[in-house]
Amino acid sequence: MNSYMDGIIVRIISNLFTVKCDNVFVDCQARGKFRNMGLTPLVGDRVKVDFDNKYIIDIYSRRNELLRPRVANVDVCLIVTSLKHPDFSSLLLDKMLTNIILSDIEPIIVFSKYDLLTEEERKEFDNIINYYKSVGYKTILNTEYSCLFEYLKGKTVTLTGQTGAGKSTFINKLDPTLNLKTDDISEALGRGKHTTRHVELFEINDIYFIDTPGFSALDIHVPKENIKFAFKEFKNDECKFRDCKHINEIGCKVLEDVENKVILESRYENYKKMVME
Repeated sequence: MNSYMDGIIVRIISNLFTVKCDNVFVDCQARGKFRNMGLTPLVGDRVKVDFDNKYIIDIYSRRNELLRPRVANVDVCLIVTSLKHPDFSSLLLDKMLTNIILSDIEPIIVFSKYDLLTEEERKEFDNIINYYKSVGYKTILNTEYSCLFEYLKGKTVTLTGQTGAGKSTFINKLDPTLNLKTDDISEALGRGKHTTRHVELFEINDIYFIDTPGFSALDIHVPKENIKFAFKEFKNDECKFRDCKHINEIGCKVLEDVENKVILESRYENYKKMVME
């Protein structure tokens, strides 16, 4: 076997990196030069490995990178968003959409726990779901996961969402043999327990899934002036001023659309919160 091989990082635990080279898995350490360069190897990185000495010696240029979860070279991000237990957070959803869109990754919103809703709750959430769909976001319910299968083949996919939203459950439905650990929601905290302890990449029928630890909050990692470009329904080029921030400017098309209920009020309020944070 050639001592130097190309591969992809599929798992990171502490300072140990598992790299898949063809159909061989090798546990490696990273050369100290990466630390000196301020470069951290990530799951999804394409790398060159010194197979004999078990070292990562080069990290190839990344197409994109997410900070939370820390992954690289992602084609699609499934945003698993709980509608119940834990409660739906439109702010968290819009923060995740913003980070993903401005990282040049395609987002797909998976609304989970839909089957747990009462008939009255479904009517309320159907309006929200239909709004996101109408402005151009791809959305599915957790009961419709099978329709994604063909679309995702050949792609590297990450799942993100608050703890307990159902990310591990989603992967288990695609391949029950993985048996990723799932726990009940912590009633005391009102949010899920951390059931995924590390970032890992699984190949499931020609799809590379990256399962990641959940979280309950998310910070925006993009310049505030760029946030408006992640909101598909904002007609930024129709405002009177090119640098309009959509807060209180004269001739703002976004404010006009909010007043006329063309833009969902909660979406606009979330935008303001992100800009003002």
